[in-house]
Amino acid sequence: MSSDYIVAPEPITFLPIVGTGQVFPVRRVYCVGRNYAEHAREMGDDPTRDLPFFFCKDRTCIVPASFSSVTEIPYAVGTEQFEYEVELVVALGAGGQSLTLEQADASVLGYAVGLDMTRRDLQAQAKKKGRPWESGKAFSNSAPISEIMLRKDADLMKEGRISLAVNSVMKQDSNLTHLTWSIAEVIVKLSEQFELHPGDLIMTGTPENVGPVVVGDRINAAVEGVGQIELVVV
Repeated sequence: MSSDYIVAPEPITFLPIVGTGQVFPVRRVYCVGRNYAEHAREMGDDPTRDLPFFFCKDRTCIVPASFSSVTEIPYAVGTEQFEYEVELVVALGAGGQSLTLEQADASVLGYAVGLDMTRRDLQAQAKKKGRPWESGKAFSNSAPISEIMLRKDADLMKEGRISLAVNSVMKQDSNLTHLTWSIAEVIVKLSEQFELHPGDLIMTGTPENVGPVVVGDRINAAVEGVGQIELVVV
């Protein structure tokens, strides 16, 4: 039997590991919805009542972003409401299903700074009709993500500022202490629904004050103890 592909396979997406010559091959990108109380409220939810819920982006959605240079992201097609959401991204070095809190914590390889770019108008239309969110979330260039800081090198404890500015005006400014579900708890809940694997990324949710950008806007997104990325919308 021929091993030739009838079409070319999609290349693997890699993210560099800070301070090494190694790279992280991305398998799957999981996203946590409304994991900061104030963001849940601004989107019309009661954060005290809801368990974390999950959706996915394809690894082809990733735009590798650097701590040391400006990254261009194109304004998304098919939308008039292109919005930012800054997030702490967790990279898994181990996997499994129905993990304990201890196993979930041990599975974390490192961290990155990411943006869950959203076509908010398309997401709103899908939500109104009870349809999946892919059109609003899982589109090309919707996941700018920095290189990965290994856990042993990151100065990230249970707290740390997470922020985003547009054209030097602060828009999102919160702290990881405001996560409704901790990183380990998110991994536990996710592992109850999916078998996790090394190479998976988890975008852990965004704080309040998400909002739109237009062509020419410059975005600075940062997680204290991990790093900062700068992007320009083209």
